[in-house]
Order: sequence, then structure tokens, then C-alpha cells
Amino acid sequence: MSRVVIAPDSFKGSLRATAVARAIAAGWRDVDPDAEILLRPMADGGEGTLDAFAAAVPGAERMAVSVVAPAGSMGERIGATWLLLPGTPAAPEGTAVVELASTCGIELYRSRREPWRASTRAFGEAIADALAHGVSRLLLAVGSSASTDGGAGMLRALGARIITTDGRAPADGAEGLRDLAAVDLDRMRPLPPGGALVLTDVTAPLTGATGAAAMFGPQKGFGADELRLVDTALARYAAQFDVDPETAGAGAAGGTGFALLAWGARLAPGAAEVAGLLGLADAVGTASVVVTGEGAYDAQSAAGKAPAHVAALAADAGAPVALVAGRIDPDADTSAFAETLSLTRLAGSGAAALADPARWLRDAGATLARALW
Repeated sequence: MSRVVIAPDSFKGSLRATAVARAIAAGWRDVDPDAEILLRPMADGGEGTLDAFAAAVPGAERMAVSVVAPAGSMGERIGATWLLLPGTPAAPEGTAVVELASTCGIELYRSRREPWRASTRAFGEAIADALAHGVSRLLLAVGSSASTDGGAGMLRALGARIITTDGRAPADGAEGLRDLAAVDLDRMRPLPPGGALVLTDVTAPLTGATGAAAMFGPQKGFGADELRLVDTALARYAAQFDVDPETAGAGAAGGTGFALLAWGARLAPGAAEVAGLLGLADAVGTASVVVTGEGAYDAQSAAGKAPAHVAALAADAGAPVALVAGRIDPDADTSAFAETLSLTRLAGSGAAALADPARWLRDAGATLARALW
């Protein structure tokens, strides 16, 4: 009897990780009905991280908070949540898990991108609410961002002052960094007693050819001629801090990783932290086959994303691992996988795959069962 571990990330803008895992499992059972299947929906610090912790930690409680709405919403506010994990000896008043994706992430921009105005202020407001609750520790998930503001909006929500050349309050987003004069952190709220651990899904530095603007600016809506302007603004911003902008992960979430380092937080690979919480290494250690995936697998996926971490665990255990993705970039390195399947190829087009992703994920599960068992 086969023992199959299915550990995908969410398919951004389409299905959450739990739904992805269930659809793949249904297809596998169509071919191999006696299989023992373990579902371990993954996250790497981006969308779905809050769900992963909520499912894995008994007694976790979602806490409602009101935060500023995405750019272009005329000052409106929206409802969001952060997650309160029960107290432990190391964090007696509990740990707050705050997810950038669900407060100001790219999926909240349904109609059009606002690259210059998108801000991390809502993320900072949610963090402030968790601190006001009195938590002992913070886990901050910073993937799936819409902004490239260097985390300035978040810092302002936590009490920092951003000073512009003309003395006026700065605009939100990357726009506000263009006339930056100084940053004052003296009135910022302190870290909780147990500190803050930042779950990142990338290892990019803040600036330069592999930095926040150059690597991730295009997907957030910046044109090719704007990227140098954004990078220059981020470099001017970085000069205000005693933090190395070349630190791995400083460019996470448009530079939010950098701002959190300045606050005193510590960065860690999000996929590894979530996998540890789920006991994924133990599950993979006895698996016949492992299946992972994400919405778009590209050259960045090997640098901290969930599928790469799952593949590494499978390699350590000597289990074959398969990749299912909505789209697989031809230039992406897929050498870690015994099989790869693109829903776009299965369905015939990206539009067809997006129209009914659960159907094609089930088809992918069945195809993998035939190929690997």
C-alpha cells in the first residue's frame, strides 16, 4: 500500500493550500483507492500561513482587527484577523501570528495594482493590535506583498516618524520614500518580551540587481523604467538605518524584512518554520511518494518557497517528490522533482486551468498516481 504525503502551498488567487491538497488526494485515490494519504497543506510566510498555524495549533484563536484599506480606497478601513496561539513556558501570554498577505497583500488589489501607493501600514496596525493585547511573542509572515515601501508604512503604524524634505507627512507607499529626509525610531513600540520572528519566503537583499524592486517590482505593477527610481528611493531609505541592506531576506515583502530587522526582529525561512510546526519531516520520512506544488513555479521558487523545502525534506528521506503547479516557467530548475505537472498544460491553457483548478488538480493527482505507483 502506498503512503502519500501531499504538501502543497496555496495556488495564489485560486485555491487555498487545503483545497489544493484535497483535490490532488481525490485524484490519487481514483487510481489508488487503498493509498494512505496524509495531507499537510504548507505555507512559506505568504498567503495561507495564518491558516496553516490555525489548523496545526490546538486552541489557536482568530482575533479581529480593523486596518486601513488598500491604496485607492479613500481612507476606508477593512476587517482583518491575526492569530493568537496559546501560552507556553517560553511565551506565557501567547504568541501572535500576523500575516501581511491578509492585511495588505497583493490579493487584496482585485481591480488594479497601485505600486507607488501600496503600503504596509495595515500590517503595522495589526501588529500594534497584537502588542496591545499583551502577547509575549510575534510571528510575522511577510510573503505575498503588494508594496515596495521598505516597510515604512508598518514602522509608522508602530510609532516611527518618517520626515520628508519639505516637512510634510510622507505619502503612503514607495512614493513617500522619494523625498525622504530622515527616519526617527525613538517613539516606536518596543518588541514583546519574546521578540519577533519574521517568516520570509525569499532571500533577496533590499537593493540592487537582485533586490526588492528589481526582482519583484514588475509583478507588483512597476514598469521597467520605474524600477531604478524605486531602487534609488530604497537605497536612500536604507542609509537612515544601522542595518545592512544586503542581509538575506531584507528585500522580503518590498523591503519589509529590512524594516523589521531595524526594529530588532529576526528573519527565518518561513517554509522551514511551518514545516516544523506541521511535523512534515516525520511524515515525509515514512512516505512512498511526496507531492508538493504552488500556483506558479519559477526561478524564484527555489529560493525559500514551500515546494523547494518540501523537495529537500523528501531528498533527505529518499522519497520521490512530484511537483504540481498552475504554471511552470521553462527556465525554472525542476531537477529536484521526479515528475512535474502543469495545470496549464493539462487543461490546454492558463484560462482553462484557472476556470476550474480543482478539476485539473484532481486530474494531476490521478496522473501522478499512474506515473509513480
